[in-house]
Amino acid sequence: MFNTRLLVSFFEFFLAVVMSGFIISLTYRIFIKANPDFDMEEEIKKGNVAVGTLVAAILFAASMILQKGMGSVVSMFRMHISAPGESAMGLGKLALLCAAHLGLSMLLAVVTISVTLRLFGKLVRSLHAGKELEKGNLAVGIVLGSVVLVAALYVGEGVSAISKALVPQPSIGQIEIMK
Repeated sequence: MFNTRLLVSFFEFFLAVVMSGFIISLTYRIFIKANPDFDMEEEIKKGNVAVGTLVAAILFAASMILQKGMGSVVSMFRMHISAPGESAMGLGKLALLCAAHLGLSMLLAVVTISVTLRLFGKLVRSLHAGKELEKGNLAVGIVLGSVVLVAALYVGEGVSAISKALVPQPSIGQIEIMK
């Protein structure tokens, strides 16, 4: 039992390291390129703290959401390792299912952050957030970053619930009750 727990712990650690690098790289590329108002990367190079604050909040929010999806992946791996006879799926199918769970979590993170920023922009049109960020308005960067983080807190729980619901459960079989 100790070896199983140790193996699952190493798997979780390895998955966390790989996913942290992946989420940082992908999220940075997606959101830096997705801004139609101005070049965020150029603004960061100039030292625009407002844009840097928003990008940092986006990276943090995406990783919070993805972390919620990782729980079910670790649970599936633990179930596969601890009860290999009960699991009807092979290691290849398990890897595909894990990748699908992580992909769904990543997709939900990107959609959540994008929709949150666009919705906030529509609700507060008088703010002109894109122009204010480009000017270096730190207050706007902090507010937008906070909006993204609040949305991620709530959506993360939903991602966790969806991901847990999609975890295949082992069958118990038939139980006979004796008289």
